[in-house]
Amino acid sequence: MAIRERLAELGISLPSVAAPAGSYVPAARTGSLVYTAGQVPVVDGKVVATGKVGADVTPEDAAGLARICALNALAAIDALVGLESVVRVVKVVGFVASAPGFTGQPGVINGASDVLAEIFGENGKHARSAVGVAELPLGVPVEVELIVEVA
Repeated sequence: MAIRERLAELGISLPSVAAPAGSYVPAARTGSLVYTAGQVPVVDGKVVATGKVGADVTPEDAAGLARICALNALAAIDALVGLESVVRVVKVVGFVASAPGFTGQPGVINGASDVLAEIFGENGKHARSAVGVAELPLGVPVEVELIVEVA
């Protein structure tokens, strides 16, 4: 099934590419790999949540934010090379702004991992890191970056 058909079947629309908040590009290709910049939960140009997971943001809400981040990363990939060229998702790196004692980072980043598996099936399964951090840009609770292989 073509990727556009799969997105439509899932009721997923890719957002516009988020404007960089610094001196970088949203995605860069080298050889058969595309690396995205860290993507934060921005919808229509606005940050949708701030705070620490485990204090200000529930893990469940943070997982939904990680999903938004993953879709923002896919939009950056689509703008650079087209989603149709994605062969597989290689790696996801997720950062979670964590309250002291919060250790549920893997569950939060499942929000990104799960949507990638929904979209790409077996080719959406990937290696991953889920890291707790003290702060993230703009005060957001989660940030996600992708590495994908392209044809």
